[in-house]
Amino acid sequence: MALFNRKNNDAPATTVAVAVDPALAALTGDYAIDPAHSSIGFTVRHAMVTNVRGSFGEHEGSLKLDGGNPANSAASIDVKIASVDTGIADRDGHLVSGDFFDAEKFPLMTFRSTAAEQLGGDKYRVTGDLTIKDVTRPLAIDLEFNGSATDVYGNERVGFEGSADILRSDWGLTWNAALETGGVMVSDKVKLNFDISAIKAAAPQA
Repeated sequence: MALFNRKNNDAPATTVAVAVDPALAALTGDYAIDPAHSSIGFTVRHAMVTNVRGSFGEHEGSLKLDGGNPANSAASIDVKIASVDTGIADRDGHLVSGDFFDAEKFPLMTFRSTAAEQLGGDKYRVTGDLTIKDVTRPLAIDLEFNGSATDVYGNERVGFEGSADILRSDWGLTWNAALETGGVMVSDKVKLNFDISAIKAAAPQA
């Protein structure tokens, strides 16, 4: 199901008219990300030999889907840095300290979308601005649309999952330690992981 306009590589300066899918049009509306059924996390190489995985337990966000003109769709996410959880309390404490996120001074990581395109089928790329420690840089997130459904409570839901690779040093996260055998304790490359379930807001009453 096409949520966003397909990019026209042959004529980038023009817009191609696409018939609106009725099922797509029915998804038009504002959505709130459901933190109880969503996950925002990361994977990073540790000591050159293994991966450490973590997630942020507290986050909120919204989606705006426009089935009639998908280019108007948008996403906004706020993540509470202090909610980081890697399963090891001492490591989490180090991550929120001044060596890494400095959560007391910079409590939020935010993403604001600026554009989206269809890559084919249900795969998309959403581009926006990621801000960490007051540093804002562009980020492209590759997503797959998992579909829509009405849950047992009558909520209309949509689901997405995807990922993006970043260099943490681009956002000022530069702490590291050299290993005696060569290499460093923490890789610069980090994979961000997104598994999003969002609930459609009720239509306003006339």
